[in-house]
Amino acid sequence: MSLLSVIVPCYNEEENIPLFYEEFIKNQPFFEKRGLEFEILYVDDGSRDGTKEQIRLLHEKDKRVHMISFSRNFGKEAGLFAGFENAAGDYIVAMDADLQDPPSLLPEMFSYIDAGYDSVATRRVSRKGEPPIRSFFARCFYKLMHKISRTEIVDGARDYRLMTRQVVDAILSMKEYNRFTKGIYGWVGFETKWIEFENVERIKGETKWSFWKLLLYSLEGIMAFSTLPLSIAAFVGITFCIIAFVAMIFIIVRTLIWGDPVGGWPSLVCIITLIAGVQLFCIGIIGQYLAKTYMEVKGRPIYIVKEKL
Repeated sequence: MSLLSVIVPCYNEEENIPLFYEEFIKNQPFFEKRGLEFEILYVDDGSRDGTKEQIRLLHEKDKRVHMISFSRNFGKEAGLFAGFENAAGDYIVAMDADLQDPPSLLPEMFSYIDAGYDSVATRRVSRKGEPPIRSFFARCFYKLMHKISRTEIVDGARDYRLMTRQVVDAILSMKEYNRFTKGIYGWVGFETKWIEFENVERIKGETKWSFWKLLLYSLEGIMAFSTLPLSIAAFVGITFCIIAFVAMIFIIVRTLIWGDPVGGWPSLVCIITLIAGVQLFCIGIIGQYLAKTYMEVKGRPIYIVKEKL
């Protein structure tokens, strides 16, 4: 029999842990008919509520439920990577614990795997229930990534994805510390089938992704899969050099014809401030890339395990 490994990263999801299990187990008749065993691997990302206790209760009830608990909060990207590293299945699926990734889609997803696809990914066709400003910036991010990166990152893409062992092994071969899994999925390639579904709101609890965290995460994705910001910094520098050269010619000509008036110092101060701001902005872009390089060179582990079941 084949084995399906279900990766469920969770952070303070005490209420959703048993609900996810109950919803997922409804696929048991399909698994039995297909000759498919499964394991559920909850990855506890340093939760501070009763998440671990709920997983332990499920483990006592069903030995197919396992847990990896981190020593602290390392982030969802680390949780996904830990799940992939510890998954033993022939097929691996990543899902959220809040049931925004419907387990009922699994039979359809397996039908495409049987048809020859290497992975089956999901994307939301709507952002119902999200704040409008958050939806607006999310769409802007995907449009920007489409223009500046060669890696395919689909608008509305979820981490909910069913993959063969070959795809997961390819993902695991990328050991980078600064991870953006949505981009990694596209970078490794393989034949992918996309399934669209309406946005599903969380069953319990609140989202852990604030606007600020999503902004930082989007910057992580841009720097991980595009070097265009560095080119923009260079282009801005060249542009201002040309403007400065033209301005120098203009000032010299004006002085020779009309003399050297003293006026204009307020505008001069504004121009100096503007140029200084642009310089700091460009240095900041370079600094962010250097910071990512610095973290990669350190070679720190992506996560540290405190407990396993």
